[in-house]
Amino acid sequence: MPRNDQVTRQWHLLRRLEAAKRGLTLDELLAELPDDLPKHARTIRRDLAALEAANFPLVTERVDGKVRWRLMEGFRNIPALGLSPTEVMAVAFSRHLLAPLEGTELKAALDSAMQKASASIPPPAMEFVRRLEQSFSVGLGPHKRYRDHRVTIDLLTKAITRGRTVQMRYFSASRQATTRREVDPYRLRYIDGGLYLIGYCHWRKDVRMFAVERIRSCTLTDHPYQMPLDGDVEAYIEDALIVMRGKRIEVELLFDKATAAWVRDRIWHPSQQLTQLKDGRLRMALTVADTRELLGWILSFGNGVRVVKPESLKAAVREEAQAIAEGV
Repeated sequence: MPRNDQVTRQWHLLRRLEAAKRGLTLDELLAELPDDLPKHARTIRRDLAALEAANFPLVTERVDGKVRWRLMEGFRNIPALGLSPTEVMAVAFSRHLLAPLEGTELKAALDSAMQKASASIPPPAMEFVRRLEQSFSVGLGPHKRYRDHRVTIDLLTKAITRGRTVQMRYFSASRQATTRREVDPYRLRYIDGGLYLIGYCHWRKDVRMFAVERIRSCTLTDHPYQMPLDGDVEAYIEDALIVMRGKRIEVELLFDKATAAWVRDRIWHPSQQLTQLKDGRLRMALTVADTRELLGWILSFGNGVRVVKPESLKAAVREEAQAIAEGV
């Protein structure tokens, strides 16, 4: 039996027992396990014994002639936090998602909270977390590191919380120049391995997105601001494929059979509409900003994709591919 099955099954058992105040019979525990996990009474009994050995206080009692398993009263929730043991362990496991923010106050606060929460869980139970980490891992992919930007992130967080404008020197990658900006900071947003500030730029007279690592200096002012009543940060970025904004265009792509096999299983953009063709190819329609991000994304599929429309995008992809081939 794969070790992953054992850990996953025990995790599901704990989740079911946490939710059942009256406990569950062996048949009920078996019925509530996912269909893709082995379901045998003897195996479940071994799992329950393993959880007891990990200091999870399981109690058995006979009700109406049937043995029921439940967690001891008081253990189901950690009073100080209102979190169940598996919820605490899930937080401990997911802390890896904030690895790029290592060195910042945000990550330090999460680590501190996790240490306090973990103290409420018996050591053998925390060993269960380590076993989970051997079964599931978090792959962050390409990402930026923000250890050297701790002061900037902390200051921006304070500015957003207090509703105060910031003054900053910002390096624009597109213009290769550093300019002074006065910005009303609306939100910090982590996207595709990078941390960005979304806010109203008084210089540009518009809402803009700023890469945190390109903020050369930042100062908190005493000038209060209010987000417009019709302000919607999510709407501001909805057209971007990742972070770049631009003119909205209607795009139609055609993926060959081999490429379609893994394209259709992902949400690349909220607006995407997929149509599976009889010959195995996949048609994708989406409304997205016309940017170099879009161009690079399409090229990443190589000859597995064809641009159906618009003609301007088709021409841009052709010119870019030719420039790459010719080493221009």
